[in-house]
Amino acid sequence: MIKGVLRFIIAVIFILSGFVKAVDLVGFSFKMEEYFSPPVFNVPFLERFALLFSVIVVVLELFLGLMLLLKLRLKFTLSALIVLCVFFGFLTFYSAYFNAVTDCGCFGDAIKFTPWQSFIKDIVLLAGLIILFLLYRKDFKSNKSQSPGEKRSGSRFKYWVLGIFSLIMIYIMAQGIMHEPVIDFRDYKIGTDLKAEKEKINKNPSEYKTFYSLKNQKTGEILKVNQDDYINEKKYWEEGSPWKIEEGKNESVLVKEGYQSEITKFKIEDPMGMEVTEEVINAPKAILVFSYHPQDIAPDMIQKIEAKVNTQKDAVIYGVSTDPNTFKTIKNAMMDGTAIKTIARSNPFILVLQNGKIIDKQPAKDYLKQ
Repeated sequence: MIKGVLRFIIAVIFILSGFVKAVDLVGFSFKMEEYFSPPVFNVPFLERFALLFSVIVVVLELFLGLMLLLKLRLKFTLSALIVLCVFFGFLTFYSAYFNAVTDCGCFGDAIKFTPWQSFIKDIVLLAGLIILFLLYRKDFKSNKSQSPGEKRSGSRFKYWVLGIFSLIMIYIMAQGIMHEPVIDFRDYKIGTDLKAEKEKINKNPSEYKTFYSLKNQKTGEILKVNQDDYINEKKYWEEGSPWKIEEGKNESVLVKEGYQSEITKFKIEDPMGMEVTEEVINAPKAILVFSYHPQDIAPDMIQKIEAKVNTQKDAVIYGVSTDPNTFKTIKNAMMDGTAIKTIARSNPFILVLQNGKIIDKQPAKDYLKQ
């Protein structure tokens, strides 16, 4: 009874984790790119294979999770899941300890975990898998001897379930890669009112305090002091004080969590650095052409996109990218590349707003077919 319940819980966790990533494989590949980037593991040559690695990880989670749920090839399944969990545990520990990747993407955009929460989750799963392996070890040989008979009866049904599940997931993954996610867990889903979201953020902002690292030049003692205590205590800064701020070791710490939304990063500037966000979200209609890798867009694609959006005479139109010279006949605007990737899952990408509300979004290639 206990091992059956534990097996069910762990299997469902892996299936759900794989599913939310499978829905948005491109988004998960962006997370893989972070791990491969110079500030983390410094293997930038692997960034071009991020989507392939994402597919492999998601497929393993989904199918091993379902195999565990169906009790198919139990010894192999449990062994493979333990290895996978050790791999995830290493990544999440590295992220947490070195503060390298602030969100591992374990459950995509559906559920957010801090790095340490992700690591604890992986350790708990690993412990559960090891317990399951020990509990089921007596069944491995008996299952092996009974497998020919099982394949002719109940096991055949299980493989049919696995096959149908595979076809469904292949469709969902392909849809997310070629178009848009079947289920959108992001803050930028159709129907989101950017203006209303920004008002919520402004009414309830997160608050941070700076903590200074101070070193006593006489004793060598080191203290962490928040900005208020530093200002109020003259001993830390008055003339002749032995306390000196250690450069590069100050920390900004969250002291009050406000309204959480990715919309806080929706900030558009013109090439001169003037913010045009308000113009965009207050316009009766706005069409934004996003590109996180403008150098990868073919010139004829840009021409076709510009020709189509320029027919919308009543709309505010901007081409938003990381390069101020990307677009030729529409106004260029700038946004952080990571923020663009949060919005756009293809390069280039079209976002249409009506009084600040998202009414349409799609890859440019789909937009051009309309």
